[in-house]
Amino acid sequence: MQLIKSTDEREALEQARWQARVDLAAAHRLANMHGLNEGIFNHLTLNVPGSGDRYYQIPFGLHWSEISASTFMEVDFAGQVRSGKGSVERSCYCIHAPIHRLLPQAACVMHTHMPFASALTRLKDPRLKPIGQTEVGMMRRIAYDTDYPGPAFDPAEGERLAGLFGDKTVLFMANHGVAVIGETVAQAYDSLYYVERAAQVQLYAMWTGQPLAEMAEYVVERTMENYAAPEYEGIPAWEHHFRALKRILDRREPDYKD
Repeated sequence: MQLIKSTDEREALEQARWQARVDLAAAHRLANMHGLNEGIFNHLTLNVPGSGDRYYQIPFGLHWSEISASTFMEVDFAGQVRSGKGSVERSCYCIHAPIHRLLPQAACVMHTHMPFASALTRLKDPRLKPIGQTEVGMMRRIAYDTDYPGPAFDPAEGERLAGLFGDKTVLFMANHGVAVIGETVAQAYDSLYYVERAAQVQLYAMWTGQPLAEMAEYVVERTMENYAAPEYEGIPAWEHHFRALKRILDRREPDYKD
């Protein structure tokens, strides 16, 4: 019986690892579809289920539109390729490995230079303003980095960034871009998507040149209190969102599952 149980556990683990690959591949394709990527750079990574010491990373040089479930390498926290083939992009390792290692809640780490949120990081005051429901809903999730030290070519930079998250799940990186963490790909991608939409709307409002209509403090507090992600049929809203996005991919780019 023990052998059967062990076999069942191994099969369940392999299924979980393949599903993790499928979801991460979907996130790359979706980020390309939504205009959140920048050339062949930026990085979306995910802890390998059941490992505790490695994460999935794409080989350097691939465009996100090319990514499928079988693409990923397994890279350990020392930057060594443990499975798969390809080059480990240095800044990905230096940012992502320390965050995965130091933050238990960071099973998934997404770092992008998506245009609207990145534009805000170039301002003296990069903060989202309480000018709309989406903005207020995202505000409580965001931490702000105020010191850009240069390109991330040392793991010490990833350790510094990990220390800035606190209890937040989004980090605005000064003069740089955005990092998002989540317990699942679905949770992280939902945050990535909506923080970019909130930044986009705020910039559009700012570009009109008219004064921003900031909400009263009591409205902000009430909105934040009521903005917890609801569940439908016991499933978080972000998971419903990601499933819907994957259904789009199933119709348009079904090879992401390969």
